[in-house]
Amino acid sequence: MPPIHSHPAVLSRLASASAAPVPVRNGPAPDPASRHAWRVSTGRAPRLALRTLAASVLALAGWVPLGAQAQTVYVSSEKDHKIHVMDAAGKLQSSIGVCQRPRDLKPSPDRTRLYVVCGDSNQLGVIDRASGKQIDSVKLGDSPELLDLSPDGKTAYVTIEDESVLAAYDLASKKPLFKIKTGGEPEGVLITPDGKTAYVTSEDANVVHVIDLAARKVVKDIKAGQRPRRFALSPDGKELWVSNELGASVSVIDTGSQSVKATLEFKIAGLRASDITPVGVTMTRDGQTAWVSLGRANQVAEVDVASRQVRRTVLAGKRAWGLALSPDEAVLYVTNGLSDDMTLIDTRQGKAIRTVAAGRVPHTPLVLVR
Repeated sequence: MPPIHSHPAVLSRLASASAAPVPVRNGPAPDPASRHAWRVSTGRAPRLALRTLAASVLALAGWVPLGAQAQTVYVSSEKDHKIHVMDAAGKLQSSIGVCQRPRDLKPSPDRTRLYVVCGDSNQLGVIDRASGKQIDSVKLGDSPELLDLSPDGKTAYVTIEDESVLAAYDLASKKPLFKIKTGGEPEGVLITPDGKTAYVTSEDANVVHVIDLAARKVVKDIKAGQRPRRFALSPDGKELWVSNELGASVSVIDTGSQSVKATLEFKIAGLRASDITPVGVTMTRDGQTAWVSLGRANQVAEVDVASRQVRRTVLAGKRAWGLALSPDEAVLYVTNGLSDDMTLIDTRQGKAIRTVAAGRVPHTPLVLVR
C-alpha cells in the first residue's frame, strides 16, 4: 500500500477540496444558526469535513471499513487447538485454548457463548465469550464434522462422520437425544428457521438428506453434485444452495418441491475443473449475492443469485474454504487451510484488502459484534 499521504483516493479528495473557490461573506456577522446555514450552503463546514475526511483516511490506512471497530472475528485453528480472536482488520487480540482439532463454530442465540466442534477429541467445546475461556464440553460421537443449533439454542445437531449419522444433543444436560442414519461421510447440516427440518449432505452418497426432526427420519434424498459439502439458505427460505466439491458446482434446491432446480458450474481460465473445489457458501441478507469459496482454485466467486451468473472471482490464499461476512457485509473473511492465513476481501470493490496469519490450518471464521 502506498503511504497514506500519497494514496490516489486521498490525493483526489484533497485536491478537490483545495481547488474549490472560497466565497466571501460581507456585512455584519450573522447569528449562529444563520452562520451554520451559510457554511453548509457554501461548502464551508471545515471541521465536519475534516473529521469526515480524517475518518476515511484512517479507515483506508488501516484497511478497516468505517463502523467495523465493534466487530470480533473468531477463527478456529485445527492444528493449534485454539480459537484465535481478532479485530475487524485481522489483528490478533488473544487466543482461546479449546479441545483437540477445533473446526466448525456457532454462537448461542444470545451471543454470550460459542460452540466449537472438535474432531480429534470428539467433543463440543463451550466457550464463554466474556472470559475468553472454554468452560464446558459435550461428549460427541467419533469424528464429528459440522454443527447447527435449534432456533431456541437448546439442541445441537452434529454430523458424525465415522458413524454416518446426524446426532442431536441436549446442551443443558449434555446428553445425546437421538441419532439419524445418513449416507457415508455426512458433513453439512442446516436446521430450518422453524426448527422442523434438517438438511444434511452425504459426501459419499452425493445426496442431500431431508430430515423430519419430529419424526426423526429421512423423508427424502435429493441427488446433488459430486461430494456435496455445505449450505446457504436464501433469506426467503425458498432456495437452498449446496456446494459440490468434486463437481466444481453449486446445486440450487427448491425447498418447496425439494428438488434441484438449477446447477451453477464454475469455470476459471487456466484451471482444470478438478482444481475448482467449492466448499464454503454464504449469502447476503438481501438474497441478491452469494459468495462461494473455490478451494484448490485459491479463489472465491461472487455470484448474482437471480441470474446465477458469476460476477467476478477474487484471489485468496491456498485452499480457500471457510467464509464469513462482516455484519455490514462490506468485508468477506476467507480462511485458507493450506497457507495458514485468512484473506479479507472488500466486497464492494471485489478486491483482497489484506491477508493475515490465522494459525495452523484455520477452518471456520465467525464474525460477531462485541
